[in-house]
Amino acid sequence: MSDKQKTLAKEISLNGVGLHTGKSVSMTLKPAESNTGFVFVRTDLEGNPTVEADANFVTYTNRGTILEKKGVKIHTTEHILAALFGMDLDNVIIELDNAEPPIMDGSAKFFVEAINEAGIVEQNAEREYYEIKEIISYTDLETGSEITALPSDEFKVTTMVDFGTKVLGTQNATLKGLKDFETEIADARTFSFLHELEQLLEAGLIKGGDISNAIVYVDKEITAETEEKLKKAFNKDSISIRPNGILDNLELHYPNEAARHKLLDVVGDLALIGTRIKAKIIANKPGHLVNTQFAKKLNRQIKLEKRKNVPNIDLNADPVYDINGIMELLPHRPPFLLIDKIMELSENHVIGVKNISMNEPYFVGHFPQEPIMPGVMMVESMAQAAGILFLSNVPDPENYSTYFMKIETVKFKKKVVPGDTIIFKCELTQPIRRGIITMQGTGYVGDKVVIEAEMMAQIVKNKV
Repeated sequence: MSDKQKTLAKEISLNGVGLHTGKSVSMTLKPAESNTGFVFVRTDLEGNPTVEADANFVTYTNRGTILEKKGVKIHTTEHILAALFGMDLDNVIIELDNAEPPIMDGSAKFFVEAINEAGIVEQNAEREYYEIKEIISYTDLETGSEITALPSDEFKVTTMVDFGTKVLGTQNATLKGLKDFETEIADARTFSFLHELEQLLEAGLIKGGDISNAIVYVDKEITAETEEKLKKAFNKDSISIRPNGILDNLELHYPNEAARHKLLDVVGDLALIGTRIKAKIIANKPGHLVNTQFAKKLNRQIKLEKRKNVPNIDLNADPVYDINGIMELLPHRPPFLLIDKIMELSENHVIGVKNISMNEPYFVGHFPQEPIMPGVMMVESMAQAAGILFLSNVPDPENYSTYFMKIETVKFKKKVVPGDTIIFKCELTQPIRRGIITMQGTGYVGDKVVIEAEMMAQIVKNKV
């Protein structure tokens, strides 16, 4: 199954008004190059400034997610981002001639229809995923809202909402995979409670709303004064309440439409992580604040791990070379054979594994009361892993040996003790020329770097 990045086949435009700004806006979705991500462009401002869909640009989350970069704002980003992410896209330019995407009917339905009309094409670049390996969570202590990510083979979301009101009650919604986004989530519309709506209208924060683009749950008695405000705001001659407790002129698409819309918001806000994740997301009473704080937390963690460049390997998988295969390539033998397995091997890199046990001969005399693997042995272990990379490039490796020429910028970051497993990753920094190899080597225990060094070696044919 292909797992390439995707973009639009052609550009497409939509027109409408912004929910909170109340201003007319034209939005054009355009194809973008690989590794672009989702990028907003303000065509109404000088220089057409851009704002990337990045959690680090979130500045405001009351009733919507606002991004701001160098004074340029994009309001209510969650619905269009949910549509793009939910439709399995990776790279799209979102041009706006105002500060807020059109609200349309308060869902992602019209955006999804536009994406389908434009078409989707695969690109050459492979997708990048961040795989959740242990439980990660974020809790807003003030509201009790919580988001948790659990290990999963694909992106899944469950939302649970409880606003403590009889009219809405407790609702749940689940997205089993992005393949269901269009049919199960995209047409779930935004909602508000009557008491919130009154506050928003008084604060001038919902200038583009009307009775057709938001579900209003009536959680209080409608006074004559409130009725007049609503008629004026929605340009209606009369306002009434349906038996299910919502204002008229709207029929619910689903009994749990509120929970589904909250799930839509979670998808849109988590698109701000900037990297696809393999995880099951469980969101309890989600809101834009907790969503985006969680997105920021994951964004920071992913960037940190990228800087560490931690190899993602399964230590229980079958190795490329076990110890017998290694001995066919390397001339070393116990007790100086220090690499146990080779897990990955290409023309440019190798990943090897060294299991540290108390039986290592150097522990007899090296800090016997507090056994620590000597740094020089770590360097040699890494060099032996690199030797597999070098010798795999010659047709008769048994007739060659590798010798160090230079070691630079060696750093020992953490003690290595019995019970640890070191994963060594060595990558060529230049093509092999005339038997000379230069490489960057790094050793990890878990997700911690324990050693790194720049090394140069030479492949030499053995004398007969």
